[in-house]
Amino acid sequence: MLRRRSVVDYALQRRALLADVHAGRVGLIQACDASPYLLRAAKYHGEVTELSCPICRRERLTRVHYIYGDRLGTLSGQAKTERELISMDGRASEFNVYEVEVCRSCSWNHLIASYVLGVERADAAAKPTGRAARN
Repeated sequence: MLRRRSVVDYALQRRALLADVHAGRVGLIQACDASPYLLRAAKYHGEVTELSCPICRRERLTRVHYIYGDRLGTLSGQAKTERELISMDGRASEFNVYEVEVCRSCSWNHLIASYVLGVERADAAAKPTGRAARN
């Protein structure tokens, strides 16, 4: 089980973009613009979901996780499976994860969520937050 922190959900942005596409305010070329790199990452590192593509409805969406972090070295910027993320969560220093959904048929893609995984830094864990920090 992943211990996600600092989660940002992009569902509202996704919904707004899809509404704009269906209303004709945004063209399919702008919405379906997955790079060849993202499509390859989806093919080899992605996990197929139960959701069908909201644009073409031909294929189920594939979820890809990208990791970034100062202490990851050459791993930073790579696509990882959820199994690999679980393995890294308890061992690696803090790193950011960006979840992207992609349709391998029509190239629809959108950022789903971002969050932090990894071993929490001692200075971040000791830092007071919220109301107690203001008193």
